[in-house]
Amino acid sequence: MAALHITSDNYESEVLNSDKPVLLDFWASWCGPCQMLLPVIEELSDEVTDAKICKINVDEESSLAEKYGVMSIPTLVVVKDGKTVNTSVGVQPKDKILEMLK
Repeated sequence: MAALHITSDNYESEVLNSDKPVLLDFWASWCGPCQMLLPVIEELSDEVTDAKICKINVDEESSLAEKYGVMSIPTLVVVKDGKTVNTSVGVQPKDKILEMLK
């Protein structure tokens, strides 16, 4: 399953009202490190069943990036019960991302 693309239209239902933890990957198509992280995010979206793996394009959804204080990309944010519980900036290895979701 591909990572879910989050927009302002589906943000509330898919992120804030999710019954599972949500990993948000803030990215942009022009960002080299974001492209390096892409295969890891896609792998996680295929393997992880107890969390939602989501992507937010900062160029298209600047208000969501602003809401989470994203200053550099890639930024990963874990949301549980509508609240931010973990954040990291830069490319992270798969095991570190899995650890963030626990």
